[in-house]
Amino acid sequence: MMTSIDGRIVTTHWPDLGEGRREYERVHAAIGADAWMCGRITMEPFAGALRSDEEVVRESSGVERPDFIAPHAGSSHAVAVDPSGKLAWTSSDIDGDHVITVLTRRVSDEYLDFLRARGVSYVIAGAREVELAAALERLASGFGIRTVMLEGGGRINGSMLRDGLIDEVSVLVAPVVDGAIGTPTLFDVDDPHGTFAPRKLVLETVERRANDVLWLRYRVTTP
Repeated sequence: MMTSIDGRIVTTHWPDLGEGRREYERVHAAIGADAWMCGRITMEPFAGALRSDEEVVRESSGVERPDFIAPHAGSSHAVAVDPSGKLAWTSSDIDGDHVITVLTRRVSDEYLDFLRARGVSYVIAGAREVELAAALERLASGFGIRTVMLEGGGRINGSMLRDGLIDEVSVLVAPVVDGAIGTPTLFDVDDPHGTFAPRKLVLETVERRANDVLWLRYRVTTP
C-alpha cells in the first residue's frame, strides 16, 4: 500500500510525487507474489463495468456450487473480493494476470454463467459474507497460490488483519499530509463486537526511495 503520513490511501488529489509515484509499481514487481488481491471498490476500474442493482439482487438459494478454474496461460493472478457479484468483467485478465473473483453463495447462477462465459475464474467462500481464510485455502488448492499481496482498500485490509491473515505489512509512506476527514485509511477494521485487538508490528527493513518516499516492511505479531 501507499499512504500519506496520516495513513490515508486515496491518492487521486495528492500533490505530484513525480518519480515517487512509480515506486509503488517497482515494489509490486520486486515482491513477486503469486497473486495480488483487492476489494470490490478498488477493483471497479479494472473490471470495466458494474452490474445493475436489479441484476445483483437476483440472489440464489444459497446452495453450494463448485468453484470454476478457467483455462488460462498466466502464472500470476489478480484476485477480486466481490461478495455479491457486482463486477461485470469485460476481460479475464489484467495486464496478463488472470482474474479470479471471490464470491459468496448468494450470487445467482446467471452471474456464474456470465463469469464462465468471460473466462473469469471464481471461488465461493461463505454464505453472505466472504470467509477469507476459506477463500485463501481455495486459492491455494485450486490455483497453487502461496503468496498473496493485499492491495486494499482499507476495509479488506482491515478484515484480513482482524482475521489474522496478514504476515507482513509493506507500506510506502509518501511525503504528503492528506488531512481529509472520513476518507479510507490503511486499515479500517469492521469490529461490531469490539473484540479486535490492535496488532503490534516489528520493523524488518526501511528504505528511502525516490522523492522522499519511505518503504517500510513490518512483521505482524500475534495479538
